Amino acid sequence: MTPKIDTAQRRARLATRHRLTTPAESVLAAADAVVALHATDPASVHLSAWARVKGDGVAELESALYEERTLIRMLGMRRTVFVLGHENAALVQAACSADIAKKQRRLLEQHLGTQGHPENVPEPARWLAEVEDATERALKARGSATAQELSQDEPRLKQQLLMAKGKPYEAIANVTSRVLFQLAVDGRIVRGRPRGSWISSQYYWAPMEGWLPQGLDGWDADAARVELARRWLYAYGPAPIADLRWWTGWTVGQTKKALAEIQPVEVDLDGVPGVVLADDLEPVAEPEPWVALLPSLDPTAMGWIERDWYLGPHKAPLFDGTGNIGPTVWADGRIVGGWAQRPDGEVVHHLLEDVGADVERAVEAEANHLAEWFGEVRVTPRMRTPLERRLAQ
Repeated sequence: MTPKIDTAQRRARLATRHRLTTPAESVLAAADAVVALHATDPASVHLSAWARVKGDGVAELESALYEERTLIRMLGMRRTVFVLGHENAALVQAACSADIAKKQRRLLEQHLGTQGHPENVPEPARWLAEVEDATERALKARGSATAQELSQDEPRLKQQLLMAKGKPYEAIANVTSRVLFQLAVDGRIVRGRPRGSWISSQYYWAPMEGWLPQGLDGWDADAARVELARRWLYAYGPAPIADLRWWTGWTVGQTKKALAEIQPVEVDLDGVPGVVLADDLEPVAEPEPWVALLPSLDPTAMGWIERDWYLGPHKAPLFDGTGNIGPTVWADGRIVGGWAQRPDGEVVHHLLEDVGADVERAVEAEANHLAEWFGEVRVTPRMRTPLERRLAQ
């Protein structure tokens, strides 16, 4: 008979394993608990860490990222920027980033050869390799640099591409960001400190060997996918296989091959087929009642593609048009509302269902706590959702 794991147990695991009920001892432990922190929106990284550590947050995370460098910001699953500990970063580099790098290189070479402006680049593969090497040398000479500084050192970074010719959204752009993207996804350079405050999305670049002299551990791609799948299943399982494939961005074949090595157990998730690690069938204890205010793109909210078991009917007000979730209010393992910060600093929330007076008071207290933590900082999510926009007015 197929073992059953109900929604209540999935919510209990989410609460404890994502460190939403028991604070993590460090930001590294908080990141490891969810495998990786989403970092497309720089503010989300700090807010996700704050929700799981409850310390100062900004200073501790910046120390881990830029001084101790126990965390690294890199591009991984689904071409998304994440913040990860070194162990998980090495896995992601081999299991996900390397494939992305190959695809993006082919695409950039194609564009250089067919959409160059005012003229195409001859021998685009050779040209790109030369520009990458020259850019990396310039970066090593500086120690760290902005994209603009590197384009001064290596003028070929100002090569332009004409994209979407003849369409309403036709645009001409330098290849600077795409070359730096390529160097980063290949693991040759890394995003360093932000150019402004912790909510800035512009970074100084640094050579990988200077930023992390020991580098990242080298993994065989297949072995890395096995280990990354194992870690995801512990943090996010039990879950349908489709969730793992979506989260990693793997092909069907890559996902099946990784799971064949792990040999997870098939389970019934309240009528939905899923898998769980063979040694993880025992239930976890139900946590005490809890609430949390999580930021847009938080890894818990974005950990699965099938979200009904914790999202319920609340998708429309909480997601933007491209599948990005905004700031959410959680109670006992499910999303019950959303929140926003107003221009005067107040953190306001709206509950999308009746949760009872005790939960309402707990949410209000958490909102006040977050407002105090923000201080003079004002944060607007990069991906705005209907409810967040309305609340932030």
